[in-house]
Amino acid sequence: MPTRSRTTFKKRQKEMARQEKQRDKQAKRLERKPEGGGGGPEIADRSTLDEFGLPLDVIPGAAEGQDHE
Repeated sequence: MPTRSRTTFKKRQKEMARQEKQRDKQAKRLERKPEGGGGGPEIADRSTLDEFGLPLDVIPGAAEGQDHE
């Protein structure tokens, strides 16, 4: 019966390695996660936005240097 205990030992080692790898992955995720919450751009003053959330000084569809006839 020594093979039975060897198999159990190998299973335990494999499970421990899997758990350690998961801990390492979680630690890396936490390192990459930006501190302070949201990942989008921060807008200081919402009064400069229109009803769609676009800045008031930007005209959609108008490119600089183009003539509108």
